[in-house]
Amino acid sequence: MNAIEFTTELTDSSVLNIPISLASQLPKTGKVRVIVLTDEAGDAEWQLGSYEQFLRDDSEEDAIYELLH
Repeated sequence: MNAIEFTTELTDSSVLNIPISLASQLPKTGKVRVIVLTDEAGDAEWQLGSYEQFLRDDSEEDAIYELLH
């Protein structure tokens, strides 16, 4: 399965716009799977918190795993 990712602006209509440059990459016929991801309120805060957690040093308990490689 191939994936083509893009962002678009949703409007009051029930039409999802696909950029022309990407539409040409789609097969002319056949089935496709469409997944729509939307920004959630507080999503930016969650991402920032996750990033900060990722950058933190390991705790003393987890630091032992550094010796294994």
